[in-house]
Amino acid sequence: MDSPPEKRTKEVDIYRDTWVRFLGYANEVGESFRALVPVSMVWASYAVAMAYVSADALDKGKKAAAEHGENPGKTTRVAVAVVDTFVWQALASVAIPGFTINRVCAASLYVLGRSTRWPLPVRKWTTTAIGLSTIPFIITPIDRSVDFLLDSSLRKVYGGGRKHEP
Repeated sequence: MDSPPEKRTKEVDIYRDTWVRFLGYANEVGESFRALVPVSMVWASYAVAMAYVSADALDKGKKAAAEHGENPGKTTRVAVAVVDTFVWQALASVAIPGFTINRVCAASLYVLGRSTRWPLPVRKWTTTAIGLSTIPFIITPIDRSVDFLLDSSLRKVYGGGRKHEP
């Protein structure tokens, strides 16, 4: 017996369904290690994350172009796919989580400095552990919030866009 059509035609999205997705979290890891590594390493983690964001946006543009063939409005649909993906990924994968982890780590380093007598290296490693352990808890709320933000603003301008499922 044949499998259902949705299972047969489900295409693997390399940017969302494989290990490549984790490259979008590189800056959160960089922010977690900010107290231990040179700032250039943190900026390098942002470069990796932005490369992921750009590659995903270009991929969605290529898919939209292939999907619309030579139909009228192809250029607009491709532009919408690229812009929607880039803005969503830039906010949900880079800007908001990077800021969040940065503030969590800064606050934890400050609190540990004020409330403990631990040596500085122990406080820095503890801060890094706190930052890394925070990442899984912030992903879904940030993704949903960015969807809501775009649904309430940018997507109204161009009549919707594809939702980004984790």
